[in-house]
Amino acid sequence: MTLVAAARPQLKKRAKRDWSKAKADRFLGVLAETCNVSEACRRSRVPMTVAYRRRKMDAGFRAGWIEAIAMAYSRLELVLLNRAFNGTEKVTVRRDGTEERMREYPNHIALRLLQMHRETAIEADDEMAAEDVNEIRERLVRKLQRMKRRDEEQKAERAKLRGDGPRATAAEGGDGGAAAAGDQPADGRTGAEI
Repeated sequence: MTLVAAARPQLKKRAKRDWSKAKADRFLGVLAETCNVSEACRRSRVPMTVAYRRRKMDAGFRAGWIEAIAMAYSRLELVLLNRAFNGTEKVTVRRDGTEERMREYPNHIALRLLQMHRETAIEADDEMAAEDVNEIRERLVRKLQRMKRRDEEQKAERAKLRGDGPRATAAEGGDGGAAAAGDQPADGRTGAEI
C-alpha cells in the first residue's frame, strides 16, 4: 500500500510499474554520489518527470532526496576546499616531449568559498578567548553559590519563623513542638494560610 496525495489523502495498492524500494534506494544513492538528478534518473532508468512527481507526492522519498543532496553537497564542498588549498596537478608536454608538472590553484573557487564562509569566519573572530570564557564561568559559579547560600539562609529563617525548626523534646522541657490550639505564627497567619 502507498499513500497518495490528492484532495483527500488515500491509500492505494502499488502497481508493478510503481517505484520499488530498491529503485528508490538506487536513485537516492546515485543522487547522493553525484548531486545530479539527471544522472540519478539515467542510472536508475527512471524518467526525470517521474522522479520529480514522486518527490512531490511521497514525503518519505522527498526526505531521502533532501538528505542525498545534503550529503552530496557536503562532499562537493570538501572536494572544492581540497582543490583550493592543495591545487590540482597539471601536466604540460613540451615540444621536445618532456613533461612538466605543476600545481594549479583555481582562484575562482577559492574566492567563492571565501564569500560563502565569510560570515562564519567573522563570527569566529568575534568569539571570546578561552581565558575570558573561563573567567566568566568562574564568576558565574561563585555568584550561583552565593545565591544558593542566600536561598538556604532565607529558607531556614522562614522555617524558624513558622516554627518548623528543630523541636524541643519533652526531656528538654518542651512540649515536643506541638502548638496550642489558639497559637498563631508570629506573622499573624492562621494554620490554614501557612
